[in-house]
Amino acid sequence: QVQLVESGGGLVQAGGSLRLSCAASGNIFSINDMGWYRQAPGKQRELVAKVAAVTSGGNTNYADSVKGRFTISRDFAKNTVYLQMNSLKPEDTAVYYCHADTTAWADYWGQGTQVTVSS
Repeated sequence: QVQLVESGGGLVQAGGSLRLSCAASGNIFSINDMGWYRQAPGKQRELVAKVAAVTSGGNTNYADSVKGRFTISRDFAKNTVYLQMNSLKPEDTAVYYCHADTTAWADYWGQGTQVTVSS
């Protein structure tokens, strides 16, 4: 079992910045990729960014809509993944979920954190 706890959401004006954090606990040695997804009202959950395990090179992937504005990073010593969000737009408003998949082919999700960008 893996537990994910997010923090850092909130209300920000367009053009502002927020930093999300997600701390993993439990069977952390089984974690492969970690990432962030988001879900806006009436829309499907979508991938924002993910970072692979160090054994897989630690590569990062981003949704086209956030490239150049968001940066994902992973502190393997602290079992934490971060999402630095700059130049926020109203369309970035959503609930952001931390995600991890494991060597046991399991998926884990955080409880979600609300990000609201006002115009």
